[in-house]
Amino acid sequence: MENKSILFVLALFLCSITVPVNSEYHSEGSLKKLHLKEKVTHLHFYLFDILSGKEPGAVQIAQPNITLGSSKSATPFGHLYAIDDPLRDGPNESSKVIGNAQGLYLSSSKSENLTLVMYADFGFTTGKFKGSSLSVFSRNPVTEPKARELAVVGGRGKFRLARGYAKVNTHFLDFKNGDAILEYHVTVLHY
Repeated sequence: MENKSILFVLALFLCSITVPVNSEYHSEGSLKKLHLKEKVTHLHFYLFDILSGKEPGAVQIAQPNITLGSSKSATPFGHLYAIDDPLRDGPNESSKVIGNAQGLYLSSSKSENLTLVMYADFGFTTGKFKGSSLSVFSRNPVTEPKARELAVVGGRGKFRLARGYAKVNTHFLDFKNGDAILEYHVTVLHY
């Protein structure tokens, strides 16, 4: 009975999003007509992703009914985490907090090579970009020895209409508890 209810809700949802809508496209002008100048900004910061301790910045919010792949990982396949991680200007806990990353990541690898699919909003709370944020949505093969590249897909505030990429290096990773410090070099184009 529960499966029928779930299927009914899913069918209802799919029907509601496919209802045709009559609309017209209208544009007052392009970005070029608005005389907006595209800027390139380079950012460097550290994300502290802490799963252990009394006040973790990342917590597991869902897991599969069965576990596939390696159970040796601190973040096994299919586990979903919510994050609210500090962004700092250096790799030490005493480094200045310049913002936070809020979002989700999903452990998406069945092998021991930890891979995450992540969505995060990197919000800045100090400096030139205070009140602005960047949105990242990408696959993150955490255990790769070289820098990984993540897609910057948008932003708010001074990063409105942003696009770009982030090069991520693992500065520190504890395989037992999942705690990590990640170094970000971000190149972003915005107006």
